Amino acid sequence: MDLKEKTKKPKWLRVKLPIGKEYKKVREIVDNHGLNTICQSGNCPNMGECWGAGTATFMILGNTCTRSCGFCNVSTGKPEEVDLFEPAKIAKSVSLMKVKHCVITSVDRDDLPDGGSEIWAKTVRAIRRKSPTTTMETLIPDFMGKWENLQKIIDVAPEIVSHNLETVRRLTKGVRKQAKYDRSIEVLKRLGEAGIRTKSGLMLGLGETKDEVIEAMDDLRNVGVKVLTLGQYLQPSPNHLPVVEFIHPDRFEEFRVLALGKGFMYVESSPLVRSSYHAEKHVK
Repeated sequence: MDLKEKTKKPKWLRVKLPIGKEYKKVREIVDNHGLNTICQSGNCPNMGECWGAGTATFMILGNTCTRSCGFCNVSTGKPEEVDLFEPAKIAKSVSLMKVKHCVITSVDRDDLPDGGSEIWAKTVRAIRRKSPTTTMETLIPDFMGKWENLQKIIDVAPEIVSHNLETVRRLTKGVRKQAKYDRSIEVLKRLGEAGIRTKSGLMLGLGETKDEVIEAMDDLRNVGVKVLTLGQYLQPSPNHLPVVEFIHPDRFEEFRVLALGKGFMYVESSPLVRSSYHAEKHVK
């Protein structure tokens, strides 16, 4: 199979329009109150399913990132000032939407001495005050390896803390230019040692080999990661890294079985899987 055939978008990546009573109810709340979710801004293919299950993902610390990863469609540049009222706004959104399980993510804020960790901690506390029955997953950056900032996340102890490897060791420099594979592993190691349930994810289709994916699985299990997500990389624009290959669903299933055999508690593995897919199940 030549490269052109490998990178022609296959039928299994077609997405059904979101439907259902619960989805429509959440959509009305979001629209009526002008709430912002990464589900919408990221045009996530699983939005209908997640909202129907009472799960939503919010992004904090602005929408401009200090890093320029080759796969990500978030704007890069000088971020705006930190909104000190953001934790309260997010907590209000979670309450209005009646979210059962909340996923919080953020841009990288390498411009801030604390990497944004204080806003992270305040957001978790604010949600707990406003919606005490809502469980949480925080999808955090690496805080540039400044472990005192990571400690602020550990101290508020979200039910799950996620940090994505995104790709295999060999491809990390080209895919995550300002990140380091071993630093990400160390983040997950420290979280696990603190008794936090940890989660990580990989995008496939960037040119990785099967052996490299297995190596990444082993590295994650060696530091106690419990939850793994595997999904297809999709090029957000011509300026981003190209798709090297569209991975067939059968191979995703093969990886799922392999990962479960290595001891992961939960494995989400299919072309349309994204970091927060079925996130509500990973708390149980």
